[in-house]
Amino acid sequence: MIKFKQLAYAGLALTPAGLPVTGNAVTLSVAQDLIQRVAQFLIIISMVIAVIMIVYGGIRWMIASDPAEAKKIVLNGIIGAAIVLAVGVILQTVAGIVTFQAFS
Repeated sequence: MIKFKQLAYAGLALTPAGLPVTGNAVTLSVAQDLIQRVAQFLIIISMVIAVIMIVYGGIRWMIASDPAEAKKIVLNGIIGAAIVLAVGVILQTVAGIVTFQAFS
């Protein structure tokens, strides 16, 4: 085990100190754009799921003899859609304030 450690340390000593770094620098605008795209993607997926749940609950409501469970599904889908839309509004507001574009 000691020889393995010595070999590992010897290998680390042979690596060049400054590895070349290629590519573009990550700026604040690039990070902001990436975060905004991810947030929009998640909002769209969440809204699609909420609409699917509302439609599924509506179909169960039409078919069911006891529509109590179907009403819960529809109500939960509507609440989920409202929460997702509220999060989208909050994210847009915060992004506008952070980038100073909300009041221009």
